Amino acid sequence: MQSRFRSDRRLTARMGVTLFLLGLLYVGFVAALIVLLKSWVLVVVVAAGLLGAQYWFSDRVALFAMRGRVVEREEFPALHGVVDRLCAIADMPKPVVAVSDMEMPNAFATGRNADHAAVCVTTGLLRRLEPDELEGVLAHELSHVAHKDVAVITVASFLGVIAGLIVRFAFYSQVFGGGRRDQNTVVVFAAVMGVSAAVYAISFLLIRALSRYRELAADRAAALLTGRPSVLASALTKVSGDIARIPTRDLRTAQAFNAFYFTPALGREPSVARLFSTHPSLEERLDQLARISAELGEAAAPGGA
Repeated sequence: MQSRFRSDRRLTARMGVTLFLLGLLYVGFVAALIVLLKSWVLVVVVAAGLLGAQYWFSDRVALFAMRGRVVEREEFPALHGVVDRLCAIADMPKPVVAVSDMEMPNAFATGRNADHAAVCVTTGLLRRLEPDELEGVLAHELSHVAHKDVAVITVASFLGVIAGLIVRFAFYSQVFGGGRRDQNTVVVFAAVMGVSAAVYAISFLLIRALSRYRELAADRAAALLTGRPSVLASALTKVSGDIARIPTRDLRTAQAFNAFYFTPALGREPSVARLFSTHPSLEERLDQLARISAELGEAAAPGGA
């Protein structure tokens, strides 16, 4: 079913190219492992099984990893009300609604399609945002579901995880499976590690390039759906500012899931992580929202140029 979120052909094209390139990379990686480990059954079965499990259970895994729990309307009526209203406006199925008991203000969406999706907000976000700001953030997250980019980024991100698991499993099978630790074992191990490192590095860069664009696309779609880009800009400014004040050591656990969050869990200190961020800069996002405000005849978005 087509939602009323404005389609983004550039996002669709980028998702297609990214998945194609990652698919080639993954096939090449699996082929290299088969040649090196001389066990195509083991490699193919494990790779296919893990990829299938991630596709079918990604929403549950993400919720568990980020401490999200499904909540009913009786427990969070206002939150459900906002999601209901946005889904009615966007003409899309209502996702599972969840809350994560975290002080960090943030939100994320996960799931393989609109019929099997979840949108989650942290308790820190609920405490900090006004109702209209929360609506802007949730519209942003729902656009990820409508555009299907949340499924693409979930599967794409997991390719690197699968690669690492296959390498680890193969290594322990070779080393602790009763075989002799001869020179051939060392050579095979080194080759597998080298191929794995190359695959991870390339997939890392491809995923981040897609992730940065999809965040801009979600901001744009949410602003146009609600007709209030300045409210989304206000929420973005508030959330980013509050996260920046949280000590970096307290954000480290959340940083592994930055690709899914409304805004990345990065502290005040400049770091290499910012150079490879999953999100565009705050200034770039606010500038885009300010331009949309001008096009819609709305007052300039807070923080916009």
